[in-house]
Order: sequence, then structure tokens, then C-alpha cells
Amino acid sequence: MLKRETATDDGRGNKVMVVVDSSIEAKGALQWALTHTVQNQDTVILLHVTAASKSGCKSSGDINQRTYEYLCSMKKNLEIKRPEVKVEIEVRQGKEKGPTIVEAAKREGVSLLVLGQRKQSMMWRIRTIWAGKRSKSRAVDYCIQNANCMTIAVRRKNKRHGGYLITTKRHKNFWLLA
Repeated sequence: MLKRETATDDGRGNKVMVVVDSSIEAKGALQWALTHTVQNQDTVILLHVTAASKSGCKSSGDINQRTYEYLCSMKKNLEIKRPEVKVEIEVRQGKEKGPTIVEAAKREGVSLLVLGQRKQSMMWRIRTIWAGKRSKSRAVDYCIQNANCMTIAVRRKNKRHGGYLITTKRHKNFWLLA
């Protein structure tokens, strides 16, 4: 288990924020957080970031029904699996995903931020750089470099070898066999 030194002495535990969506990487990050970092009395905050509407309207309650149902079912499943852990849902809107995530983590006062990281093929990376498009990995890198709390990007290594590749400020693609 990853030990965190920011545990509170009042019995409430730590706050762990996991960025979630419907991707396999986000599910893997949540699974890793539950098995490697979350302890009894901790609070898990499931953060979902949506793009800000282009019309300029910023309605925080304006999320689509499918997303809301997905987050509620995820919360319910976690409460069944780990009843000793408090689970919260948070939905944020922002133009750019990275700064929105960092701001949410800062506002909630989390001690650990966990993100799923996708492996991109070399061809995809070259095409993205050439086209000048932003990618999700930039958001992950932004969070790792700018968050005030410990930030970990998690990616499953593969089925054959098992384990996870962990990226933090100090370690890039560190293989954790667990």
C-alpha cells in the first residue's frame, strides 16, 4: 500500500480524488486506487470533467443524464465493495481539462490525485504533434506538474506481465508489479 503522511488525526482519513470517465484507463486508475491507496475512513471523490459549453453558458448542474447515471452507479458499486469508505461525486466544467482537475483537487483539499493514463502508439503521437492537437496525456502531464498534492498517473502494463506503470513528478513509467 502507498503510505501517505497527510492522514488526519480526527478519524476522517484522507481524501483521494480519482478522475473518472467511461474509458478503460479511468477504470484501471480507480481499481488501482482502491487496491493500493484507499484505506478505511478515507473519502474517495470521483471527479468527472466535461468541456465547457461553447455558447458561454456555465451551468454547473447541466450534465447529461447518461453521465450522471454512470457516476451514480459507480458510486453505488464502490459503496457496496468498500462500505467503510465515503464516496462523493463531483462534476466540473472547464475549457481545458488539466487546469480544471488541478483546481478541483486544490479546492477539495485532496491528499492524492489519481488519473488513468493511456498508452499512445508512436504513430499517433507523431500525428498529434504534427497536427498540433491537444491530447489527454497533456492533461495528465499538466496535473502531475501543477497539482499541490501527490499526483499519480496509472496505466496497466499488460495482461501477460501484469502490474502497473506509475508516473509521478519524480518517476516516469515506473513498473509496479502488484
